[in-house]
Amino acid sequence: QVQLVESGGGLVQAGGSLRLSCVASGLTFSNYAMGWFRQAPGKEREFVAAISRTIGGTFYADSVKGRFTVSRDNAKSAAYLEMNSLKPEDTAVYYCATGPTYTSRAVGSYKYWGQGTQVTVSS
Repeated sequence: QVQLVESGGGLVQAGGSLRLSCVASGLTFSNYAMGWFRQAPGKEREFVAAISRTIGGTFYADSVKGRFTVSRDNAKSAAYLEMNSLKPEDTAVYYCATGPTYTSRAVGSYKYWGQGTQVTVSS
């Protein structure tokens, strides 16, 4: 049974930082690109960042480029999203997911999803 479990969300002031983690089980982690998405209340789920199966390739939404960093540790079956200079508009539930390629932004192309972790940025 495949499981993705996110953690690290919370409440932070604008300008602050958070580091999200996603730990996978039940699959060969290194076979998958990993993506991060977010969904704010009343809005569609949107792409945030993704990383290739092996360390090297990363891809970011324009809205987070330069502020967020995606990484992974295949030995730990884990992916991370370092979020700096957070803004109130970053408030959302953040999800990790397995994908076919790190350049894919499409929600439908990602197969396995975590349950999400809430990030709230106060102004």
